[in-house]
Amino acid sequence: MPERPLSLWRQFGYACGMLGWSIMINILAVMLIYFYIPPSNSGMGQLIPQATILGIFTLLSLIAASGRLFDAITDPLIAYWSDRSHHPKGRRIPFMKVAILPSVFFGILVFLPLEYRESYSNVWWLAVIQACFYLSLTVYIIPYNALLPELAPGSEAKVRLSTWLSLAFVLGIIISSQTPAIADLIQGGFQVSNRHAAFQLAIGGLYVLGGAFMFIPLFSIDEQRDCSGQPATVPLMAAFRHILTHRNFLIFITADFSYFVSITIISSGMLYFVKVLLFLNEGIGGVVMGVMVLFSLLFYPLVVRLANRVEKRKLVIWSLLSLGVALLWLFFLGKGPLPPRVQIFGFALIVAIPTAFLGILPYAIIAEIAEQDGSHTGQQKEAMFFAVRNFSTKLGQTVGIMAFAILTLLGKDPFDDLGIRLAAVFGGVLCILAGLIFTQFEEP
Repeated sequence: MPERPLSLWRQFGYACGMLGWSIMINILAVMLIYFYIPPSNSGMGQLIPQATILGIFTLLSLIAASGRLFDAITDPLIAYWSDRSHHPKGRRIPFMKVAILPSVFFGILVFLPLEYRESYSNVWWLAVIQACFYLSLTVYIIPYNALLPELAPGSEAKVRLSTWLSLAFVLGIIISSQTPAIADLIQGGFQVSNRHAAFQLAIGGLYVLGGAFMFIPLFSIDEQRDCSGQPATVPLMAAFRHILTHRNFLIFITADFSYFVSITIISSGMLYFVKVLLFLNEGIGGVVMGVMVLFSLLFYPLVVRLANRVEKRKLVIWSLLSLGVALLWLFFLGKGPLPPRVQIFGFALIVAIPTAFLGILPYAIIAEIAEQDGSHTGQQKEAMFFAVRNFSTKLGQTVGIMAFAILTLLGKDPFDDLGIRLAAVFGGVLCILAGLIFTQFEEP
């Protein structure tokens, strides 16, 4: 562990890396479905056929799933190599350094289809490029997250640093959700008539911005100064088996997976909620996400205070159940007597409270699990724990995108919107189940 606490500025520098990759990964959550299979009133044409496999799985949902199968192999391998690394610059930073430029490059390519019409060529292109993007980002994310237990010794320090990380992640959500508004500015200010082109320029600029933020931890964190972890010696399969039999950790990632399915449905569906259910401009979606995140920041001091006084388990359970109920309410969006803006901004204010808790506490919990396991076994496998969690997170995001894409078959256009409403119900039920599952978690 560090001999002295990480300074405030170095905590900020470390969190900038989270901001960078949050922008990147949330652009996919916000824009992927909308860009390739937009609603009929978006001003864009579909780029991927809405054909189904077995009558259920859309092509876009299968593309998203294929990337996760690839991650099932690459995530533990990257974690294993990072945990065992003897690089003179440290076990984590060298991996992060080589991952940034490929992440930016492939992230931009995701939104550069081969043809601007419904085409199976776009299907294969997107499958390959998305896999390359996630691999590049994984090489950064897993070592990055594995730094947390070493940079924050003690439970209180972990909650404090996790608060910075949560703030960075939600700021990434805010920035990525502004993509439609930025596209509007590009169309109006630079006379870009093509809506797809406007989105591509906005997304390209945001990926470059995300990459710039990802560089900052390389200069603010010195592993030789700030960390004292030793390379692990346990074989890959033995480490993997050990983690997958860790009862507390399995309960954690099961609930965490369900949460990310739900939050991805919110991100993927927001443009549809405002455009199709409420007949508002797309740009309102970014404002809604921004209001939700900024309002949640008001509760961060409360989260930090309660986390040191109340079991984190109880706080997580309450947050998951509350978020689940709020998502169920989305089914009725646009049907009540309240004005459309009141409905959607009211939803944002309600979900801001549980998301504040769920943005901070999981990072602190998994860091405590990894640290406790390292003390017990004598093998520091932080990257492996975070690799499994990273895979679970991306799997949850993928299932969220898949579920939303599949349910669009039941209706995604004005006055034909059942699929969008059922997506919210699906996310709400999963969140409630996650809360019930987390009742079995034992506080570290």
